[in-house]
Amino acid sequence: MKRAPLTLAAVAAALAAVTGIAAFTAPGTDPAASGAPAARLPVERSTLLCPVPSGSDVAETSYTSFTPAGSATGTATPGAAGKTADRGTAALVTAAKQPKPLLTLREPGKPVAATANGAEAPALAGFADGALAPGWSAQQTTVVPVGSSRGLLGTACSAPDTDFWFPGASTAKNRQDYLHLTNPDEDTTAVVDIELHGPEGVLKSESTATEGFKVPPRTSLSVSLATLSPAPTAQVTVHVTTRSGRVGATVLVQEDGVGADWLPAATDAAPELVLPGIPADATSVQLIAFAPGEDDADLSLRLSVPTGSITPAGFETLRVKSGMTASLDLKNVTRGEPGTLLLAPADSRHRTPVVAALRVVRGTGEKQEVAYIPAAAPVGARATAADNRATGGTLTLTAPSASATVKVTASAGTGGGTPATKTYTVRAGSTLAFVPPVPGGLKGGYALTVETRSGGPVYAARTLSLPRDGIPMFTVQTLQDDRGTVPVPRAEQDLSVLTR
Repeated sequence: MKRAPLTLAAVAAALAAVTGIAAFTAPGTDPAASGAPAARLPVERSTLLCPVPSGSDVAETSYTSFTPAGSATGTATPGAAGKTADRGTAALVTAAKQPKPLLTLREPGKPVAATANGAEAPALAGFADGALAPGWSAQQTTVVPVGSSRGLLGTACSAPDTDFWFPGASTAKNRQDYLHLTNPDEDTTAVVDIELHGPEGVLKSESTATEGFKVPPRTSLSVSLATLSPAPTAQVTVHVTTRSGRVGATVLVQEDGVGADWLPAATDAAPELVLPGIPADATSVQLIAFAPGEDDADLSLRLSVPTGSITPAGFETLRVKSGMTASLDLKNVTRGEPGTLLLAPADSRHRTPVVAALRVVRGTGEKQEVAYIPAAAPVGARATAADNRATGGTLTLTAPSASATVKVTASAGTGGGTPATKTYTVRAGSTLAFVPPVPGGLKGGYALTVETRSGGPVYAARTLSLPRDGIPMFTVQTLQDDRGTVPVPRAEQDLSVLTR
């Protein structure tokens, strides 16, 4: 069969179309590796997942959704995970035939909020597109006033992934730790493996499998860590990986007589780590670290405070053996000053990657409350804490290596108010902790956006304190780059390929 010959123009157009698509959509493409200069373009779609907030009948949960100002099109809806993402909608994770959205964000720059009380509140999934996708964030904050799980529990809803590390978990008898897994995908079952590492290595159980947990599409699964351990173990590092699919993952910690909070995944293993946001009045700080590679790690500890970086007396180093969880009780290491813990190799010639987190307690006796601070990634260009109140907030900024200028913007309130902006300078090696700006005429809650303007890198954490019945209830969330833009290689036509 004869075919009409392609003209040079037609071939060129076809090649341009194919190479253009490949350049902008090929998975795993590294713009820098191609040698072509890369542009940074706003993301077109974002996905976030929030765990089941609590099993308590008296839990009071609030959700806040926010995208920094910049455009006014697109939609974003965090809701009970389960509805096909269409224009940024979200719905129940369960098999309900009529899923219900929880709240819808319709414009950048103004947060929206909703509440869900009791033990029936579901896990949430969120999908944002258009102008609401870049920098979109969502926050879940729960108050449990009484009971074994009492406390203030806060977590930033996180993007799905395939690999997570949770140093700081436990299977001790006084702890009830649950791994929450949420599958956002519509037609893919996620298959998850869970590995627990204690002070002596992997915790192996003969009676309970830790491999092949199936999380069906648009559902959430809660796994008791105690059922995966052969014996109670005080300090555990949990490693979560997926064989197929992707999940949102976080650990709910409930400690008898001390309180409850979420333990988010730590940032990727690295030789140097930053753990920002230790409150000035912390009565107990405990470091938990794990070396996932084949080499042991000898860590040097420094504490960044408002006046600079110091070596905490008596807590200069920590040895972390390969495949084993190590811990160090730093007691009240901040001694009345806000601080950030800096981890680095004790010997610069041996840069062994580690993961780490802090268990932080405020108060004493029956009036204690606990929170967790995982090692954080830098703020980067921009990061946001979506749920802030008129009072009770503290923002911590740390510049470990170089001075930095940081712009902090308080958005309009969920019920009204005028945005406020202030610029701060953080000296090299120091930590700056302060009450963040509050919108004028604030009604409801508001969002805080942190932008690195010069210098850095900068690490940030937001502490929310809501005292109740004499208990200093608090929660700490680290602020990390919102990945509102992605590098995209510039595509150029090269017609010379037609003559080769």
